[in-house]
Amino acid sequence: MAVDNNSVQVSVLGLGEMGRALADALVKAGHGTTVWNRTPGRAGDLVAQGARAADTAGEAVRAGDLVIACLLDHASVHEVLDPLAGELAGRTLINLTTTSPAQARESAEWAARAGIAYLDGGIMATPEMIGGPGSSILYSGSGEVFDAYKELLDLWGTSTYFGEDAGLACLYDLALLSGMYVMFAGFLHGVAMVTPAGVTASEFAALAAPFMTAMTSGFEGFAAVVDGGDYTVEGQQSLSFSQLGDLVDASADQGVGTEVIAMVQALIQRQIDAGHGEEGFARIIESIRQPG
Repeated sequence: MAVDNNSVQVSVLGLGEMGRALADALVKAGHGTTVWNRTPGRAGDLVAQGARAADTAGEAVRAGDLVIACLLDHASVHEVLDPLAGELAGRTLINLTTTSPAQARESAEWAARAGIAYLDGGIMATPEMIGGPGSSILYSGSGEVFDAYKELLDLWGTSTYFGEDAGLACLYDLALLSGMYVMFAGFLHGVAMVTPAGVTASEFAALAAPFMTAMTSGFEGFAAVVDGGDYTVEGQQSLSFSQLGDLVDASADQGVGTEVIAMVQALIQRQIDAGHGEEGFARIIESIRQPG
């Protein structure tokens, strides 16, 4: 698939905050861009910059060689695109809607049946980050599509391709978000613990940010242990030593919920109860892999 990234006509379906950011980057780069949103009235600033607003999704699809879908969810993708399968045939569809891996694979199968070249993506950025430092988008599905449009895709952020399995980008996306949300929950739990003592959230954040950043250096060590499958490697902090009873008690004493810390303690305790108390903390992954 050979394309001229400079002359390709792009249509963006969905003008939520993320869709608008994607379209804005395309327009600013000089790409012919058509935009559509289910609810009218969201394209004004994009049109002022040179985009073309389509009245219907079908009109937008017909205007683009490359169609970008950034919609609410998997159901909305099918609601919008199923009636347009015939018009999408022969075109390229990149779906940046957040879905599950299974849903991404289903969309890829649907596209293949309709004769649509398909690439799925997971956006690892906020709308404000698109086109700037730190923005990253993960892709899987058609390698031919990725290679053909990589120059355009790089306008939004670092583009990484994970292979022909259309579900892999979503899998990475959701796995990374899992880590992020649990980290955020841990931070907010800490805020809840210290605020009864008169500490502001901002004061706590000033201490927490560098500490948590430093702690991420431990990821590689945990990864090596998990990949090696030996939780008895010397130098690891044992599960027995890692018990979080004091954290649970201190949280209760401060009058705050213990759910966040108790969840981690339950993962630790399950492995201790199974006789692995002297093995390393990374072993809690076995509690996650085999839920009780």
